Amino acid sequence: MQAIVVTAHGGPEVLELRDEPAPEAGPGQVLVGIETAGVNYRDVYERVGGGDAPSAPPFVAGIEGAGTVQAVGAGVETVAAGDRVAWVGGQGSYAEQLALDADKVVPVPEGVSCEDAAAVLLQGITAQYLATSTYPVAEGDTVVVHAAAGGVGLLLTQIVKLRGAHVIATTSTPEKAELARAAGADEVIGYDDLRDDTGAAVVYDGVGQATFDASLAALRPRGTMVLYGAASGQPDPVAPATLAAGSLFLTRPGLAAYTADRAELLARADAVFGWMAAGKLDVRIGGRYALADARRAQEELEARRSTGKLVLQVA
Repeated sequence: MQAIVVTAHGGPEVLELRDEPAPEAGPGQVLVGIETAGVNYRDVYERVGGGDAPSAPPFVAGIEGAGTVQAVGAGVETVAAGDRVAWVGGQGSYAEQLALDADKVVPVPEGVSCEDAAAVLLQGITAQYLATSTYPVAEGDTVVVHAAAGGVGLLLTQIVKLRGAHVIATTSTPEKAELARAAGADEVIGYDDLRDDTGAAVVYDGVGQATFDASLAALRPRGTMVLYGAASGQPDPVAPATLAAGSLFLTRPGLAAYTADRAELLARADAVFGWMAAGKLDVRIGGRYALADARRAQEELEARRSTGKLVLQVA
Protein backbone atom coordinates (compact mmCIF):
# COMPACT_ATOMS: atom_id res chain seq x y z
CA MET A 1 0.00 0.00 0.00
CA GLN A 2 1.01 3.64 -0.31
CA ALA A 3 1.54 5.71 2.81
CA ILE A 4 3.08 8.99 3.93
CA VAL A 5 6.07 8.23 6.12
CA VAL A 6 7.77 10.61 8.55
CA THR A 7 11.37 9.74 7.76
CA ALA A 8 12.92 11.98 10.45
CA HIS A 9 11.78 14.70 12.81
CA GLY A 10 11.83 18.03 11.01
CA GLY A 11 10.10 20.20 8.43
CA PRO A 12 7.55 19.16 5.81
CA GLU A 13 10.34 17.81 3.61
CA VAL A 14 10.61 14.75 5.90
CA LEU A 15 7.21 13.52 4.66
CA GLU A 16 7.66 10.93 1.92
CA LEU A 17 5.21 8.87 -0.10
CA ARG A 18 6.38 5.25 0.15
CA ASP A 19 5.21 1.73 -0.57
CA GLU A 20 4.68 0.05 2.79
CA PRO A 21 3.64 -3.50 3.72
CA ALA A 22 -0.14 -3.90 3.84
CA PRO A 23 -1.37 -4.34 7.44
CA GLU A 24 -3.51 -7.21 8.71
CA ALA A 25 -6.21 -7.20 11.36
CA GLY A 26 -4.92 -8.84 14.52
CA PRO A 27 -7.04 -10.05 17.44
CA GLY A 28 -9.45 -7.32 18.51
CA GLN A 29 -8.64 -5.22 15.45
CA VAL A 30 -10.28 -4.12 12.23
CA LEU A 31 -8.64 -3.56 8.85
CA VAL A 32 -9.99 -0.44 7.15
CA GLY A 33 -9.66 0.72 3.57
CA ILE A 34 -9.18 4.45 4.08
CA GLU A 35 -11.22 6.84 1.97
CA THR A 36 -10.32 10.13 3.65
CA ALA A 37 -7.70 11.12 6.23
CA GLY A 38 -7.92 14.23 8.38
CA VAL A 39 -5.00 16.66 8.57
CA ASN A 40 -4.53 18.14 12.04
CA TYR A 41 -2.05 20.37 13.80
CA ARG A 42 -1.31 17.37 15.97
CA ASP A 43 0.24 15.83 12.83
CA VAL A 44 2.67 18.76 12.67
CA TYR A 45 3.62 18.16 16.32
CA GLU A 46 4.36 14.51 15.63
CA ARG A 47 6.39 15.40 12.54
CA VAL A 48 8.65 17.82 14.43
CA GLY A 49 8.93 15.48 17.41
CA GLY A 50 6.59 17.00 19.99
CA GLY A 51 3.19 16.25 21.44
CA ASP A 52 2.06 12.64 21.14
CA ALA A 53 4.54 11.69 18.43
CA PRO A 54 5.76 8.10 18.23
CA SER A 55 9.15 7.75 19.83
CA ALA A 56 11.31 7.52 16.73
CA PRO A 57 10.94 7.74 12.93
CA PRO A 58 10.24 6.25 10.53
CA PHE A 59 6.49 5.96 11.08
CA VAL A 60 3.34 6.53 9.05
CA ALA A 61 1.80 9.93 9.79
CA GLY A 62 -1.70 10.83 10.91
CA ILE A 63 -4.25 9.57 13.42
CA GLU A 64 -7.67 10.46 11.97
CA GLY A 65 -9.66 9.09 9.07
CA ALA A 66 -12.72 7.31 7.76
CA GLY A 67 -13.37 4.41 5.41
CA THR A 68 -14.84 0.94 5.06
CA VAL A 69 -13.98 -2.11 7.14
CA GLN A 70 -12.34 -4.76 4.95
CA ALA A 71 -11.73 -7.46 7.56
CA VAL A 72 -12.03 -8.05 11.30
CA GLY A 73 -9.72 -9.91 13.63
CA ALA A 74 -10.51 -12.61 16.15
CA GLY A 75 -12.88 -11.60 18.91
CA VAL A 76 -14.40 -8.57 17.14
CA GLU A 77 -18.19 -8.61 17.34
CA THR A 78 -19.17 -4.93 17.29
CA VAL A 79 -17.93 -4.20 13.74
CA ALA A 80 -18.29 -6.17 10.51
CA ALA A 81 -16.74 -6.08 7.06
CA GLY A 82 -18.52 -3.48 4.94
CA ASP A 83 -19.26 -1.11 7.84
CA ARG A 84 -18.31 2.53 7.39
CA VAL A 85 -16.27 3.76 10.35
CA ALA A 86 -14.23 6.74 11.47
CA TRP A 87 -11.57 7.17 14.14
CA VAL A 88 -9.44 9.73 15.97
CA GLY A 89 -6.75 7.51 17.46
CA GLY A 90 -5.34 5.40 14.64
CA GLN A 91 -1.63 6.06 14.20
CA GLY A 92 -0.74 5.66 10.53
CA SER A 93 -3.85 7.17 8.94
CA TYR A 94 -2.04 8.87 6.04
CA ALA A 95 -2.25 5.59 4.14
CA GLU A 96 -4.45 3.41 1.96
CA GLN A 97 -5.12 0.89 4.73
CA LEU A 98 -4.95 0.81 8.52
CA ALA A 99 -5.31 -1.87 11.16
CA LEU A 100 -6.49 -0.51 14.51
CA ASP A 101 -8.29 -1.62 17.63
CA ALA A 102 -12.00 -2.10 17.07
CA ASP A 103 -12.86 -0.12 20.20
CA LYS A 104 -11.28 3.00 18.64
CA VAL A 105 -13.65 3.20 15.67
CA VAL A 106 -17.09 4.78 15.62
CA PRO A 107 -19.85 4.03 13.11
CA VAL A 108 -20.45 6.64 10.42
CA PRO A 109 -24.21 7.22 10.36
CA GLU A 110 -26.35 7.28 7.24
CA GLY A 111 -26.37 10.69 5.65
CA VAL A 112 -22.78 11.47 6.67
CA SER A 113 -20.07 10.89 4.08
CA CYS A 114 -16.70 9.43 4.96
CA GLU A 115 -15.17 12.74 3.91
CA ASP A 116 -17.33 14.70 6.34
CA ALA A 117 -16.72 12.15 9.08
CA ALA A 118 -12.96 12.44 8.67
CA ALA A 119 -13.26 16.22 8.51
CA VAL A 120 -15.27 16.60 11.70
CA LEU A 121 -14.50 13.81 14.13
CA LEU A 122 -11.29 14.86 15.89
CA GLN A 123 -11.91 18.59 15.79
CA GLY A 124 -15.63 18.17 16.44
CA ILE A 125 -15.07 16.00 19.50
CA THR A 126 -12.44 18.47 20.68
CA ALA A 127 -14.85 21.39 20.33
CA GLN A 128 -17.60 19.36 22.00
CA TYR A 129 -15.62 18.52 25.13
CA LEU A 130 -14.12 22.01 25.36
CA ALA A 131 -17.56 23.64 25.42
CA THR A 132 -19.46 21.03 27.45
CA SER A 133 -16.92 19.50 29.83
CA THR A 134 -13.66 21.45 30.14
CA TYR A 135 -15.70 24.58 30.78
CA PRO A 136 -19.44 23.99 30.43
CA VAL A 137 -20.51 27.15 28.64
CA ALA A 138 -23.68 28.68 30.09
CA GLU A 139 -26.24 30.96 28.51
CA GLY A 140 -25.08 34.57 28.65
CA ASP A 141 -21.38 33.78 29.11
CA THR A 142 -18.87 35.92 27.26
CA VAL A 143 -16.54 33.51 25.49
CA VAL A 144 -13.35 34.22 23.53
CA VAL A 145 -12.50 31.81 20.72
CA HIS A 146 -9.02 32.30 19.26
CA ALA A 147 -8.31 31.26 15.65
CA ALA A 148 -12.05 31.16 15.07
CA ALA A 149 -11.71 30.48 11.33
CA GLY A 150 -9.62 27.35 11.90
CA GLY A 151 -10.87 23.79 12.02
CA VAL A 152 -11.62 23.69 15.76
CA GLY A 153 -12.44 27.38 15.91
CA LEU A 154 -15.32 27.28 13.43
CA LEU A 155 -16.88 24.26 15.13
CA LEU A 156 -16.31 25.63 18.63
CA THR A 157 -17.89 28.96 17.73
CA GLN A 158 -21.02 27.19 16.51
CA ILE A 159 -21.28 24.93 19.57
CA VAL A 160 -20.73 27.80 21.99
CA LYS A 161 -23.51 29.74 20.24
CA LEU A 162 -25.81 26.71 20.56
CA ARG A 163 -25.28 27.01 24.31
CA GLY A 164 -26.35 30.67 24.33
CA ALA A 165 -23.03 32.46 24.81
CA HIS A 166 -21.74 35.77 23.44
CA VAL A 167 -18.75 34.91 21.26
CA ILE A 168 -15.75 37.17 20.70
CA ALA A 169 -13.72 35.62 17.89
CA THR A 170 -10.15 36.42 16.90
CA THR A 171 -8.87 36.06 13.35
CA SER A 172 -5.97 37.35 11.25
CA THR A 173 -7.56 38.45 7.96
CA PRO A 174 -10.82 40.00 6.71
CA GLU A 175 -11.64 36.77 4.87
CA LYS A 176 -11.26 34.73 8.05
CA ALA A 177 -13.31 37.30 9.95
CA GLU A 178 -16.21 36.73 7.55
CA LEU A 179 -16.02 32.98 8.15
CA ALA A 180 -16.15 33.54 11.91
CA ARG A 181 -19.19 35.79 11.58
CA ALA A 182 -20.90 33.22 9.39
CA ALA A 183 -20.29 30.64 12.15
CA GLY A 184 -22.16 32.89 14.59
CA ALA A 185 -19.49 35.05 16.24
CA ASP A 186 -21.00 38.19 17.78
CA GLU A 187 -17.77 40.16 17.59
CA VAL A 188 -14.66 39.55 15.48
CA ILE A 189 -11.36 41.23 16.36
CA GLY A 190 -7.67 40.86 15.60
CA TYR A 191 -5.41 38.87 17.88
CA ASP A 192 -3.85 42.07 19.27
CA ASP A 193 -7.20 43.73 19.98
CA LEU A 194 -8.31 41.62 22.94
CA ARG A 195 -9.02 43.97 25.85
CA ASP A 196 -8.05 43.52 29.49
CA ASP A 197 -11.61 44.40 30.54
CA THR A 198 -13.31 41.83 28.28
CA GLY A 199 -14.65 39.96 31.30
CA ALA A 200 -14.63 36.59 29.58
CA ALA A 201 -15.95 33.58 31.44
CA VAL A 202 -13.61 31.43 29.37
CA VAL A 203 -10.95 31.85 26.72
CA TYR A 204 -10.37 28.94 24.34
CA ASP A 205 -6.81 29.34 23.09
CA GLY A 206 -5.24 27.02 20.52
CA VAL A 207 -2.63 29.58 19.48
CA GLY A 208 -0.41 29.55 22.57
CA GLN A 209 2.55 31.81 23.09
CA ALA A 210 1.39 34.74 20.96
CA THR A 211 -1.98 35.09 22.69
CA PHE A 212 -1.54 33.52 26.13
CA ASP A 213 -0.85 36.61 28.28
CA ALA A 214 -3.63 38.65 26.69
CA SER A 215 -6.00 35.72 27.13
CA LEU A 216 -5.35 35.56 30.87
CA ALA A 217 -5.84 39.31 31.17
CA ALA A 218 -9.19 39.13 29.35
CA LEU A 219 -10.75 36.80 31.93
CA ARG A 220 -13.29 37.84 34.53
CA PRO A 221 -12.64 36.92 38.18
CA ARG A 222 -12.79 33.13 38.51
CA GLY A 223 -12.61 32.85 34.73
CA THR A 224 -11.14 29.82 32.97
CA MET A 225 -8.18 29.82 30.61
CA VAL A 226 -8.32 26.77 28.31
CA LEU A 227 -5.08 26.21 26.43
CA TYR A 228 -5.78 23.39 23.99
CA GLY A 229 -2.99 23.94 21.46
CA ALA A 230 0.13 25.94 20.70
CA ALA A 231 0.24 26.84 17.00
CA SER A 232 2.53 29.81 17.76
CA GLY A 233 4.69 27.89 20.26
CA GLN A 234 4.37 26.94 23.90
CA PRO A 235 3.71 29.79 26.37
CA ASP A 236 6.28 30.64 29.01
CA PRO A 237 5.85 28.88 32.36
CA VAL A 238 3.22 30.44 34.61
CA ALA A 239 3.77 31.01 38.32
CA PRO A 240 0.70 29.98 40.34
CA ALA A 241 0.67 33.45 41.92
CA THR A 242 -0.14 34.89 38.49
CA LEU A 243 -3.59 33.32 38.77
CA ALA A 244 -4.25 34.56 42.30
CA ALA A 245 -5.44 38.12 41.63
CA GLY A 246 -8.54 36.93 39.80
CA SER A 247 -8.71 33.44 41.28
CA LEU A 248 -8.31 32.21 37.72
CA PHE A 249 -8.39 28.62 36.47
CA LEU A 250 -5.87 27.33 33.93
CA THR A 251 -6.20 23.97 32.20
CA ARG A 252 -4.52 22.13 29.34
CA PRO A 253 -7.05 19.51 28.15
CA GLY A 254 -6.26 16.67 25.78
CA LEU A 255 -8.35 14.34 23.64
CA ALA A 256 -7.25 11.13 25.38
CA ALA A 257 -8.53 12.24 28.78
CA TYR A 258 -11.92 13.21 27.33
CA THR A 259 -12.38 9.95 25.42
CA ALA A 260 -11.08 7.77 28.22
CA ASP A 261 -13.30 4.80 27.37
CA ARG A 262 -15.40 3.65 24.45
CA ALA A 263 -18.67 4.83 25.98
CA GLU A 264 -17.37 8.37 26.28
CA LEU A 265 -15.92 8.30 22.76
CA LEU A 266 -19.24 7.14 21.31
CA ALA A 267 -21.25 9.68 23.31
CA ARG A 268 -19.14 12.59 22.09
CA ALA A 269 -19.13 11.33 18.49
CA ASP A 270 -22.91 10.86 18.63
CA ALA A 271 -23.32 14.44 19.85
CA VAL A 272 -21.24 15.80 16.98
CA PHE A 273 -22.93 13.69 14.31
CA GLY A 274 -26.32 14.57 15.84
CA TRP A 275 -25.69 18.29 15.48
CA MET A 276 -24.64 17.71 11.88
CA ALA A 277 -27.79 15.70 11.10
CA ALA A 278 -29.96 18.40 12.66
CA GLY A 279 -28.30 21.10 10.54
CA LYS A 280 -26.88 22.81 13.62
CA LEU A 281 -23.21 22.18 12.86
CA ASP A 282 -21.68 23.10 9.54
CA VAL A 283 -18.39 21.45 8.61
CA ARG A 284 -16.17 23.55 6.36
CA ILE A 285 -13.60 21.63 4.33
CA GLY A 286 -10.96 24.22 3.53
CA GLY A 287 -8.82 22.07 1.27
CA ARG A 288 -8.71 18.65 -0.35
CA TYR A 289 -5.36 17.07 -1.22
CA ALA A 290 -4.22 13.82 -2.76
CA LEU A 291 -2.31 11.51 -0.45
CA ALA A 292 0.88 12.35 -2.34
CA ASP A 293 0.32 16.03 -1.50
CA ALA A 294 0.31 15.60 2.28
CA ARG A 295 3.43 17.74 2.54
CA ARG A 296 1.66 20.69 0.91
CA ALA A 297 -1.36 20.24 3.18
CA GLN A 298 0.81 20.41 6.29
CA GLU A 299 2.66 23.44 4.92
CA GLU A 300 -0.64 25.29 4.50
CA LEU A 301 -1.76 24.30 7.99
CA GLU A 302 1.52 25.18 9.69
CA ALA A 303 1.69 28.58 7.95
CA ARG A 304 -1.88 29.30 9.15
CA ARG A 305 -2.99 30.00 5.60
CA SER A 306 -5.85 27.51 5.78
CA THR A 307 -9.41 27.77 7.06
CA GLY A 308 -11.70 24.99 8.23
CA LYS A 309 -10.48 21.43 7.89
CA LEU A 310 -7.92 20.03 5.47
CA VAL A 311 -8.33 16.44 4.28
CA LEU A 312 -6.41 13.90 2.22
CA GLN A 313 -8.47 12.11 -0.42
CA VAL A 314 -7.02 8.61 -0.32
CA ALA A 315 -9.56 6.59 -2.32
